[in-house]
This record gives sequence, C-alpha cells and structure tokens, in this order.
Amino acid sequence: MIQPMRYPLCLLFCLVAGVAQAAPAGKAYMSIIIDDLGQSPERDSRTLALPGPVTMAIMPDTPHASDFARQAHKAGKTVILHMPMDPATGPYAWHPGLPIEELARRLEAALLKVPYAAGINNHMGSRMTAQRAPMAWLMAQLQQRHLFFVDSRTSAATVAAAEAQAQGLAHVSRDVFLDDVRTTEAITGQLQQGIALARKQGSAVLIGHPYPQTLEVLARELPHLKSQGITLVTLHQMIAERSNQAMPAHGKHGRYSNR
Repeated sequence: MIQPMRYPLCLLFCLVAGVAQAAPAGKAYMSIIIDDLGQSPERDSRTLALPGPVTMAIMPDTPHASDFARQAHKAGKTVILHMPMDPATGPYAWHPGLPIEELARRLEAALLKVPYAAGINNHMGSRMTAQRAPMAWLMAQLQQRHLFFVDSRTSAATVAAAEAQAQGLAHVSRDVFLDDVRTTEAITGQLQQGIALARKQGSAVLIGHPYPQTLEVLARELPHLKSQGITLVTLHQMIAERSNQAMPAHGKHGRYSNR
C-alpha cells in the first residue's frame, strides 16, 4: 500500500491552534482546491503555477495522475485524491449497492494512483455521499490511514461531513463553487462571494476546476487577497482553524444538519 504523508490527527487540530485568537481583528482565512487534475499537462502546469497554497485534487482515472501528484508534492503543494463517486463512472467510482470489499478495492487502487495524497474529496457523488453506511465506513478507513476528508457538498443530502464529524475525522466542507458558470465575470463574482463569506464567518473553502477562465481569474486575484484581509492557508491549517465544526450554512451550533 502506498505510504501517504502522515499527519497525526492531534496535529491537524493543533497545527495552527490559536490562529483566530492571535490574528488581527477582521482576519479571515481561505483555502482553494482545484479539482479534476491529471488530465492535461498544460492545465496541470498552469494550476501548479498559481501562487500560494492551492490544493491539487487529482483524479485517479487520468493519464497523468501519478506523475502530476509527484510533481505537485515536490513543488510543496498539498495533494488530495479526487475520488469518483456516483453518478461518476469508471473503474474507481463508488456506487450505491457495491459491497464493502469492492469499495475497499477501488479506494486502495485510487490511492495507489495518486501518491502523496494527504486526504480525499469526492468527485461528483451526489448519490453516493447520501449513503450513510458507506460514508461511515469511508471515514473509519481514512482515520486508520491518517488521511483527512473534504466534503465537496455536491448535494444538500450529503451525510459525508456529518459522518466524519461523528467519528472525529479531520475534515472540512466546501463553502463556494467558483466556476459553475464558466465566465471570468461569474468566477470573479464567486471569488468575491468567498471573500465576503470568509470575512463573515472567519474562513471559507472554495473549489474550482482547471478551466482557462478559472485559472486566469485566480492568477490575477490571488496576489491581492492579502490586501483584502484574506490569508490563503493550506487544508491542514483550515482543518485546524475550523476544528471539525460545521459552518452556519451546513448546520447549527457547529453540528451538521444531516446527522
């Protein structure tokens, strides 16, 4: 089995303990994940060139998955497995009704394709992340492997983050999708929404894709985040900052609604 980067769970919660308290008033934190990587060396390279700790989410069923994972790790970026889940298809995809043994085989095979993965997030998965038993099993597996989970929240019915929270697994949930509409104007607007949300609740997790328009906006805007009071942080730092608490849009009093 591949040996991913190991982070003791206590470290994930303590890595930046006290960040919010120590930060100047009005400080806000943002993490950005780019999904669907491993398909195109040109797009992968442009994504890797983005300034700051942008996370690389690499699909296992892509021709450049392993090579790009190694390249991104060498460049000091956080690498995560972008795990296909129903309605996604392919040899690694999880589907409702698959026996646990097959889910385990596909997870293991996917992790082998994406070396240095520090965690996983779901690719698609609107049907799969609503399945409580497989999500509970997945979180237990990630706990054993010292990997974290990012709930992409492709459906309001997701129970993935709730199961991660129930098991004490290091995790965060996505707040804003950057590029459902692929125009620079719309993407800039979504980034501004993320900035406003980070200021309001102290942090925001954004997910985008290696579309030319998305990469153009991020290359232009990321250098200006600091002047807007936003600190771009790694997912490990974001996990520590949030301490496994649900954001207001995802639950109440820090607990996820879909428990």
